[in-house]
Amino acid sequence: MEDQAVCCYRHPQRETGISCVRCERPICPECMISASVGFQCPECVRGGAQGSSGGRVPTGHPVRDARPRTIAGGALTADPRLVTKILIGLNLAVWFVALAIGDRFVNALDLVGRAYDPTAAGLVGVAEGQWYRLVTAMFLHQQAYHIAFNMLSLWWLGGPLEAALGRARYLAVYLLAGLGGSALSYLLAAQNQPSLGASGAIFGLLGATAVLMRRLNYDMRPVIALLVLNLIFTFAWSGIAWQAHVGGLVVGTAVAYGMVHAPREKRALVQRLTCALMLLAIVAVVWLRTVQLTG
Repeated sequence: MEDQAVCCYRHPQRETGISCVRCERPICPECMISASVGFQCPECVRGGAQGSSGGRVPTGHPVRDARPRTIAGGALTADPRLVTKILIGLNLAVWFVALAIGDRFVNALDLVGRAYDPTAAGLVGVAEGQWYRLVTAMFLHQQAYHIAFNMLSLWWLGGPLEAALGRARYLAVYLLAGLGGSALSYLLAAQNQPSLGASGAIFGLLGATAVLMRRLNYDMRPVIALLVLNLIFTFAWSGIAWQAHVGGLVVGTAVAYGMVHAPREKRALVQRLTCALMLLAIVAVVWLRTVQLTG
């Protein structure tokens, strides 16, 4: 059974995952006042609270854990976009290497189920045991417009999600969504059809954004419109691996749902089980396709 939503004590219609470090009452961004560690509510600031280790705690609100947390239970950090910046940097670094080395580098890392490679004088692909392609293809781009669009989307979607989920949970959504996109491409695309790009992971972040906005009772129309437009573009434009987009969207949405709807008393367990189940599903899809191609 899902626990009751936690809302700001001054704005009951606003859900939040952040609490005052003094009294532990939930507070929304409008009510957060920066302290030496975490945030305090306006009443504690007006009451002359000196910090989390001194001063008076309002009656009836004992302090249990002074560490401020996100809505998913992650720790608040000084730089809420650090993981997003690292992911963008990694994608750009791989792109520059691909530009320098050329097709030889791309053909060794892109996602392909099973294909004949004349340079290797034999079959290559995931079905041939090159499992790393499911991961490396997520960070691989060729055209400038492709990586530019994906990295702008990552910056726009990733920063707010990282701040809302916390670094570890956000990274889990990104990687599992990317793997989900790779797995569905491997399952449904032609065995010799290569694909690459971070789009599967990006679609996973888009699905996670929708889940988070629904959880916080925000207006869903902007994100729904964005999702519909992206899906139209996915199926109407030739040369796009729609399987990666759909796979990433499904997995990212499912993982994010487990992250933000996990009951507080069993939050860590539910979140880990959600990630584990998604990973097992991805492994099952990859195994099934491999048996089809090699059996």
